[in-house]
Amino acid sequence: MPATSSRFFDELAKLMTNAAGAASGVRKEVDSLVQTQVERVLNNLNVVKREEFDVVREMAEKARTENDKLAARIAELESKLSATN
Repeated sequence: MPATSSRFFDELAKLMTNAAGAASGVRKEVDSLVQTQVERVLNNLNVVKREEFDVVREMAEKARTENDKLAARIAELESKLSATN
C-alpha cells in the first residue's frame, strides 16, 4: 500500500510540474501577444520611442544654448556699434 501511495504522489507531482510548465509557457505567450498589440497601437498613434524623444530633446537643448550665446554676442556687438557712433 505505501508503494501505491508513493507512486500516486510521484505521478501527481509530475502532473503538477507539467501543469506549472504549461502555465509558464502560456504566460510567456500571452505576454508576447500583449506586447505586440501594445506596440501596434502605439505605432498607429504615432507615439515616439523614448530614445528618439531623448535625442530630439538633446538637440533642442543644444540649439537653445547656441541661440542664447548668439543672442548675447549680438547684444555685445550692438552695444559696441552704438558706442562707436
